[in-house]
Amino acid sequence: MELKSLKLNAEYASTLGAYWMIYGITGSFASVFMLAKGYDNMHIGITLAAANLLALGLQPFVADHMDRAKGIKIIDASVWMTLLMMLICVGYFVFTGRSFMLAAAIAVVLAVHALLQPLLNSLAFRLSESGTTVNYGIGRAGGSLGFSAIVAVLGTLVEKKGEMSVPVCTEAACALLIALLFLTKYSFKKMKQANDLEIAEHGGNPAETDADDDERIDLRAFIRRNKHFFIMNLGISGLLFSNAILSNYMPQIAGGVGGTTEQTGRILSLMALLEMPTMFFIGTIKKHFRSTTLIKIASVGFTGKIVVCWLAGSVGVLFAAQAFQLVAFALLMPAMVYYINEIMSPGEAVKGQSLFTMMFTFATIIASFAGGWILDASGAKMLTFVAALITAAGAAVVFMSINKVEDHRRLPHD
Repeated sequence: MELKSLKLNAEYASTLGAYWMIYGITGSFASVFMLAKGYDNMHIGITLAAANLLALGLQPFVADHMDRAKGIKIIDASVWMTLLMMLICVGYFVFTGRSFMLAAAIAVVLAVHALLQPLLNSLAFRLSESGTTVNYGIGRAGGSLGFSAIVAVLGTLVEKKGEMSVPVCTEAACALLIALLFLTKYSFKKMKQANDLEIAEHGGNPAETDADDDERIDLRAFIRRNKHFFIMNLGISGLLFSNAILSNYMPQIAGGVGGTTEQTGRILSLMALLEMPTMFFIGTIKKHFRSTTLIKIASVGFTGKIVVCWLAGSVGVLFAAQAFQLVAFALLMPAMVYYINEIMSPGEAVKGQSLFTMMFTFATIIASFAGGWILDASGAKMLTFVAALITAAGAAVVFMSINKVEDHRRLPHD
């Protein structure tokens, strides 16, 4: 890898690291923060669901707008959205007790964070406008490293310093993300100018490298054109249901078998740490396996993981269950991002990524509502059992629909 390519890849990986740090703080520790503020599981579930409903409603607009944007504009939009998160996070400090306004602030921060995900996923491919290839797998491994580092530290911080460690770390992580976005933008512009100059010196037209004449369609038309892809994504949402349950309610699940907040942080940290080898070497893995095969393997991995969590009778078994992460979330995220980029035209790429992210959001909405209610009504064991059933059903849908997607894409569209 050339030095300039290595630099841009490192900056992109660091950017995703900061992004997933924010999720580790605001998402995975939302339950810890809200329980400390006096909310019950049902209110936590409603707040998390509201956040994702808001994101779900806004994602089509963001996807449509960003499909028309070049790499620089995606970076600029990401900076403004991160600044908005920082501003809304001030509410964590202003509204000190259990209240509607505090819950609303938490919901908006999580919603804006969710809206950022398809932008940063697509950025890996938009950065190629600079003439330098960015490896999404390496970037996403950086995301897992950032998540792993922050949740390991935050579990101990909350135990020793209290729940206000959550908003303090959120503001710091947002500031870090903005700084890294600006650094990536600077490197991108510098490399693109050098690349355009080189093209011009060889008699080419730099403007041609930016041209994108593919048809632009709205999200409804995109879904009509890609029915089998949509059905496959419904199956993906079943897989992500268990991921959302484990991410949002791990404090309660670990507590059900005698775990502490500090152990919860370590479980989540291990989960993210185990994602890194798979994501880092996804380029090499893809040389031997098709994206469709990797997605099928991930479907089995998700099912195995949640089944072991359901059967767990101790914190040690919950730790052991995270081994499935190597072939579950760690495979699904990069495989789906590459898969979408492989089968979609440039004019549809962000919409494809956005639909995938919407399934993530949809699964989190259902998991948030159902999780809070099931926890209060029947406890953590019933919650993981229900999650296991839904995940297995999602895996079945993925297996039955994924091959039809490529068959459909080969057919001429109306």
